[in-house]
Parts: sequence; structure tokens; C-alpha cells
Amino acid sequence: MRVLVTGAGGQLGGTIVRRLGRAHEVIALTRAGLDITRHDDVQRTVRASRPEAIVNCAAYNAVDAAEDEAIAALACNALAVRSLARAAIESGSALIHYSTDFVFDGEASEPYDETAAPAPRSVYGQSKLLGEWFAADAPRHYVLRVASLFGGEPRHGSIDRIADALRRGGPARVFTDRVVSPAFVEDVADATARLLEDAIPPGVYHCVNSGHASWSDVGAEIARLLGVPAALDPVSARDVAFRAPRPRFCALSNARLRAAGIEMPTWQEGLGRYLRS
Repeated sequence: MRVLVTGAGGQLGGTIVRRLGRAHEVIALTRAGLDITRHDDVQRTVRASRPEAIVNCAAYNAVDAAEDEAIAALACNALAVRSLARAAIESGSALIHYSTDFVFDGEASEPYDETAAPAPRSVYGQSKLLGEWFAADAPRHYVLRVASLFGGEPRHGSIDRIADALRRGGPARVFTDRVVSPAFVEDVADATARLLEDAIPPGVYHCVNSGHASWSDVGAEIARLLGVPAALDPVSARDVAFRAPRPRFCALSNARLRAAGIEMPTWQEGLGRYLRS
């Protein structure tokens, strides 16, 4: 299968390229190779490469900056996805697009499933929800909601920040009142490959590691796996003046993936593999 991957230089994109490259012909495009916000360039690139699948890993992820840069966030996270969907329709390609737990308001008490009504509270979340709707224009579309990604290069994100602080002896700041379902990029990439290869029905899927925990619990598990003291600085997200509001409870249920035959490892197991590597 010929697969075109956009955003190939990012944390998830690089992992997707390596994983799909084991069995498929991959056309890996960084932003320098294709700026997906340029509609005509997207159409020309897809026509020239004739992919059977398009995997969009490009995104505007600056959650706080998006509050002041709404046009940039919407251009990348929404309008560019519309361009990719139109190109997928013309080429007959499958389209895989990654979304986020930030499409929810965080007011739930049980993990969100795919039937839960989105209610994003930030410009970033709104732009990602619009991207989901545009992606659905492609007949064979897969919208994969991921959350709290870890692994891959470049190293960034909360888990790396906590692990680095603990290795130095701490303290590592952790939120006691934000609940998440972390997602190891290697497991997301494996699930992506299965969706493409196994003729699984299109639609929206939550693609995170199984289970959920507060960031303070995640920090304690990181310390245990590293074999270092749990030098944690517990704080409440309510006391932090974020530019963009964060959902407090953003655990996701991946039961729909499981029903499709894709079993996601627990976040603890994924975290252990990552830290050992």
C-alpha cells in the first residue's frame, strides 16, 4: 500500500512513518515538503503521489497560543483537513486524521466514548473538532482521538517533563485534579496500521492506552518504574492561570477499538516499555 504521511517530522508522525514503513511504501512529508494549509499544494501532491491512504499527523498544538492565534489554529487543524479530505475523495484514498481529548469539556465522571457529545472549551479544541467534521467528508475516514502522547522524537510533553525532573531528584509538578488516558505513540502507530490493513469500518475511534489516572498517579508510576523517590509537587489545575482552559477529566474509553479487534495495552505497560527504551 502506498501511504502519504503529513507532519512526518513530529513526535507522532515520525513513529507512524517507521511503523508503516515495515510493510508499506511510505511517502513521508514534513512541513518543508508540504504545508497542508496550502490547498492547491495539497491537491497537486496527492494527485502526483496517488496514495491509497493519507495519514495526517500535522497539527497546530500550541493550546494556549491558539487563544490569540485562532486563524493559524483553524488553518492547520480545520481548513487544511478539509483540503486533505477533498484530495482523498478525488484520489479514492483512505484518510486517517488525529484529534484530541480537548474536544470534550472535561465535566464527565466516566471515560468518554465516541458517542459522547463534544463541547470544546478552547480555541484549540474547537479547531480540532472542526477538523474531525471535515475529515468525515472522506468516505473512508478514520478520526483517531489521542491524548497525552508520549514517546517518539522530539521528546516533549508532560510525561517526559515529569521523568526528567524525577531523574534530577525532583520536584516534579503534577496535577492532582486532571485525569488523563496517556497514549504511547508506538501503540497509536500499531493501531493505525491495523485500521488500514484490516478493513475496519471507518469513523471516530478513541486511540489511547487502556485505563486512566490523575497526573499525580502517573508521576508516582514514573518514579516507581525509574526506581527513584517520588519527589512530586502536587498542585491543583484550578490554581494555575492557563491562557486556555483545560478539561479536568479527559479519560477516553477505547472500547470501540477493542470491539474492532484492536486491544490497546494499559498506560502502565506502555509507560514501562517507553522508560525502559
